[in-house]
Amino acid sequence: MLQQGFQARLALADIIDGIVRWPLWMKLGWNDILKRYRRSVLGPFWLTASMGMMITVLGVLYANLFNTPVHDFLPYLCVGILVWTLISSFLVEGGSLFASAESFIKQVRLPFSIYVYQSTWSKLIIFAHNLIIYGAVLAYFRIWPGAAALLAIPGLVLVLFNGAVASLSIGVVSARFRDIPQFINSIVQILFFVTPVMWHPDLLREHRLFLDLNPFYHLLELVRQPLLGRAPTIENYLVASLLSVVNLALAGAIFVRFRSRIAYWV
Repeated sequence: MLQQGFQARLALADIIDGIVRWPLWMKLGWNDILKRYRRSVLGPFWLTASMGMMITVLGVLYANLFNTPVHDFLPYLCVGILVWTLISSFLVEGGSLFASAESFIKQVRLPFSIYVYQSTWSKLIIFAHNLIIYGAVLAYFRIWPGAAALLAIPGLVLVLFNGAVASLSIGVVSARFRDIPQFINSIVQILFFVTPVMWHPDLLREHRLFLDLNPFYHLLELVRQPLLGRAPTIENYLVASLLSVVNLALAGAIFVRFRSRIAYWV
């Protein structure tokens, strides 16, 4: 019991020490993006360009397939893909959270939480770049979400928080079991199709219970609805808050129990 309490204090100190060193992980997060697009003219905006083309093509295609006006469906699809890309990146890249930082972990004594903050920061930067597509869609269709768009800020905070703690759990487990990232990739592909990213929730009709039990749907709505000028439902906030508590408890238990072994596993 005393040993467990000691490990818990070390884990908490790790989290706090990582926050205090914010200039370091912000710099590392930005360098992650620069390394991907070194000697590239557009740099990270290549992601924005490719995603913009994909949203345009899929928006026109699926609007016709669903017999929905393009000016209604394209903004809905645009925000859905932008937010889903952010959510899924935490899951997909969480498996390499510590494994990709092997050289740092084995050579420099740093809080393990720094790698979580670094990853979260770089994903937020990419999401901010991709918001250019959202602005272009608003301008083209002359849509103004109004003050409701401000509700996207607390929604985004909840998405980032859940993504960070989930990537911590996935990162620790994946450092020990290297098959986990492949399993997560397969699950994320399935989740994309069962979550209303490219289709409207009303299409489920009497089977809506399956949607209400999908936590990714509620996280998605916390950001998408405000950016479309509507407020999320109380249910969205309740499910997202419950998910945050469960995620935090799970990540805390895993980090406390296995934090001291991460350096040996990577």
